[in-house]
Amino acid sequence: MDYIRNPQLIETESFTIIQEIIDQEFPNYVFSCPNEEKIVKRVIHTSADFDYLKNLVFTNDVILRLEEFFAAGQGTIFTDTTMALSGINKGILDQLGIQYECYIADPEVAEQAKRKGMTRSMAGIERAAKIAGPKLFVIGNAPTAIFKLLEMVGKGDLDAAAVIGVPVGFVGAAESKEALFEGDVPAIVARGRKGGSNVAAAIINAMLYQLVERES
Repeated sequence: MDYIRNPQLIETESFTIIQEIIDQEFPNYVFSCPNEEKIVKRVIHTSADFDYLKNLVFTNDVILRLEEFFAAGQGTIFTDTTMALSGINKGILDQLGIQYECYIADPEVAEQAKRKGMTRSMAGIERAAKIAGPKLFVIGNAPTAIFKLLEMVGKGDLDAAAVIGVPVGFVGAAESKEALFEGDVPAIVARGRKGGSNVAAAIINAMLYQLVERES
């Protein structure tokens, strides 16, 4: 059986097929800008789900805010799951000087969550708020993390450079993302129930790969 073995060729062919399907099934679809196009296509590449053409939305100049965050080279990315963090290209983050953290398995965060009667994801947001420097939140699993983040932003207890809000699920997922979509925080949001840690990581990687392309 003949098949493509080179991983780079597989990815290139995948994006070619994605564009062909968009041309055939969504002939009137127009991307807002090249940056958004690459993000949406990488999410589709990760999920094989073309619903993200309409579900994935960008608010409050989020692309510009993300570019500023990565260019500053001194911020921290906080993920709500180890899966999201493991999927992000940390080699590029290291080159850019960006830190990255996930507190979901941190014993102190777990104890704080138990003591306060909240989820570990919520306690992780409280922990992240105490870290100095610009903050980018990447949330692919926990709606409570988004609710807590918005609550703290509203009280002036947290400043978020941007939020990737794409938790998947049935309890609070759509509602939390809608609240993020309607708020003032720059965000990339997967409206509705769909999303996930793999989608969250794909969004960040799409931005990182664009930065690498510009420098090469």
